[in-house]
Amino acid sequence: MNKEKIKILLAEDDSNLGSLLKSYLEAKGYVAYLCVNGIEAYNEYLANKYDFLILDVMMPLKDGFTLAKEIRNIDKNLPILFLTAKTLEIDVIEGFKIGADDYLTKPFSMEELLMRISAILRRADTKKTIKTNGSIFKIASFVFDYNHQTLVSKDDTQKLTSKEADLLKLLCENINEELDRAEALKKIWNNDTYFNARSMDVYITKLRKILKADPNIELLNIHGKGFKLVIS
Repeated sequence: MNKEKIKILLAEDDSNLGSLLKSYLEAKGYVAYLCVNGIEAYNEYLANKYDFLILDVMMPLKDGFTLAKEIRNIDKNLPILFLTAKTLEIDVIEGFKIGADDYLTKPFSMEELLMRISAILRRADTKKTIKTNGSIFKIASFVFDYNHQTLVSKDDTQKLTSKEADLLKLLCENINEELDRAEALKKIWNNDTYFNARSMDVYITKLRKILKADPNIELLNIHGKGFKLVIS
């Protein structure tokens, strides 16, 4: 995505900070539109197309969490970065449950804001381009053919079992996002018994061993939660 064409909707009730952020983003080549409350931001979102949202959590009329929930009901993939003065873990968790891509606590530097935006946009581009043609997924230097259950690199072709292919497909569909362990078990094995969970761990280990041939790929265990396929 060409940065000069990226449109950012900025919702910030502090007029001084909002104007400063808007000017900075525009100086860096983005198109930025500033709203001072959640209702104004929601109406602007409905009226025009935006590529990225920066939402202050504490806003009058409609807070950032409520605004994000309403937007997520319309668009599951639009990148969202929350700005907040809150540091409580429960608030951070709430933001990620809603579907935030990242969280920036005030005060922050403009350079950090820019880096967060760039990183989120890279992840969004990766997620949009990983699926290339129906059941075929491009995973960095690998090509995964779900229907034929093959994982192909320049030097090797791995034949996957049906369960391995199902699991890798779920990971690809949730690229750079957490795949809930229980959800994966129910979708692939129809239940989350201990023995099925152990089988899934074995398949994850095998997939990780294959994918580690590309240093740009990580298959992570998220302790107590699930897994994440990360492409840098």
